[in-house]
Amino acid sequence: MMAEIWDYSGEIYCVVCDADISRTWVPPDPAKSRIKYFASNYRVVERLKLYGVKTENIFLTGFPLPPELTGGRFLETLRHDLGYRLLNLDPAQKYTPSYRSTIIEQLGVHKCCPKRPNHPLTLMFAVGGAGAQRDLGMEIVKSLSKRIRTSQIRIILVAGIRNEVNRYFRRNIRKMGLGKYLDKNIKTVFAASREEYFRKFNRALRTVDILWTKPSELSFYTALGLPIIIAPSVGSQEDFNQKWLMTIGSGLPQEDAKYTGEWLFDWLESGWFAEAAMQGFMEGGKYGVYNIEKIIKHRLGEVKKVKTVLQY
Repeated sequence: MMAEIWDYSGEIYCVVCDADISRTWVPPDPAKSRIKYFASNYRVVERLKLYGVKTENIFLTGFPLPPELTGGRFLETLRHDLGYRLLNLDPAQKYTPSYRSTIIEQLGVHKCCPKRPNHPLTLMFAVGGAGAQRDLGMEIVKSLSKRIRTSQIRIILVAGIRNEVNRYFRRNIRKMGLGKYLDKNIKTVFAASREEYFRKFNRALRTVDILWTKPSELSFYTALGLPIIIAPSVGSQEDFNQKWLMTIGSGLPQEDAKYTGEWLFDWLESGWFAEAAMQGFMEGGKYGVYNIEKIIKHRLGEVKKVKTVLQY
């Protein structure tokens, strides 16, 4: 909005990073605005219309997931990683045999059914930007400590660019008597700069099976075929993200973290995580980067539906 107020000469784009939006995303007189919106889902498209944004300025793109995690327009990397993830997420074969034809259709026959996993069962816990939920991370580790010691599960704790959170994690892991498992069955993701952190985070995410996070922008990473355990939300926008995750069937609110070692493996044995992974992949918007690229390069003619909806 400031770019428009100050008569920025170029085109102005706004990427919507939540599953629903308030009126504050839109200028006072939306019908006269030239801001173009990249909407994350259908609800955002309809909300923008209700606020008075011109239809030609709304594009349903999906969320711009990192290309290094999707692997290009044909999602080669994503399909490869999801095939291996499903092996870990359905140990009792409660989901995969019943939906084998769907999995083959979505992933391709060569991606859907590897014979053995390429990584151990891995849970990633991502704290909020200010590290407010770091205590929750320690509760999770404590509850899973026996399974960590026996290599039944690997934990990745994401500290972002906050070294105080990283130090807190590592210090408390040692206090629990798990120091020898640091950088093995328990890893932390931290970097001094955002660019380095994003690289480390994306690299780690390729071998993650379950993502535990509050329903922030990371909610959209479910489109990578990641089941989401939903930590308590902060703000109404995260409440809507949580509702979106539950509506598409790829996320569930966490149970009592003190008993993670019990309910998490109950969910695993039931096949729910595998089902949630496929739901996220099929229902989430995966093509955001490529759709946005076409729009800003004025190559809409390459897309079948050019008014508001691209390949989602």
